[in-house]
Amino acid sequence: MRILVADDDAQLLRALRITLAARGYEVLTASDGAEAIDLVANGHPDLVLLDLGMPRIDGLDVIRAVRAWSGVPILVLSGRTDSAEKVEALDAGADDYVTKPFAMDELLARIRARARQSATGDEPAATTRIGDLVVDLAAKTVRRDGETRGGASVRLTPTEWRLLELFLRNPGRLLTREMLLADVWGPYHRNDAGYLRLYVSQLRRKLEPVPAEPRHFLNEPGLGYRFEP
Repeated sequence: MRILVADDDAQLLRALRITLAARGYEVLTASDGAEAIDLVANGHPDLVLLDLGMPRIDGLDVIRAVRAWSGVPILVLSGRTDSAEKVEALDAGADDYVTKPFAMDELLARIRARARQSATGDEPAATTRIGDLVVDLAAKTVRRDGETRGGASVRLTPTEWRLLELFLRNPGRLLTREMLLADVWGPYHRNDAGYLRLYVSQLRRKLEPVPAEPRHFLNEPGLGYRFEP
């Protein structure tokens, strides 16, 4: 797996290069935004670790430029802690956001998760397991493990199916509230967070083993939601 690390902090850049190389990753490095865009185009990385506060071209503009022609996963590493800036980066096309300072073990776990997702492709499996439930998107059924195909144990509304499909197609990825609202309800509902809270609550009630203690449909305060299979 080839990883591009783009950061203007020379000490952090060196530390990440050494740590990632020691774990078998091929590492490319960039110290400014223009170099990062060039390396995405010509170095063909499998994952980009990107700081937002980059010289020459800001990290947000790097994301927008890359997203114009590439779907390479982008994991933001930034000291910017304001939730609005995080949402802006995610809406621009970043796949995840890690706030500095971060634990190296957490970062490595996020990288492994992206690698697993890339290995299995963007499409969800024909069936996906959530606890003891088996979800079949094609057949629009949710049944208990071991039940026959015709014995759907959970009924979902069309809107719940649309929301669930978005989660299943993006396992482990942080999806912003605005992104979910626009995709499920349309662009004029980006600020209708009440819709989203209601339907996520309904999915938890129907699909979580313990709805009050969700394990799969996780809230990222101030940002959105993440589906963990």
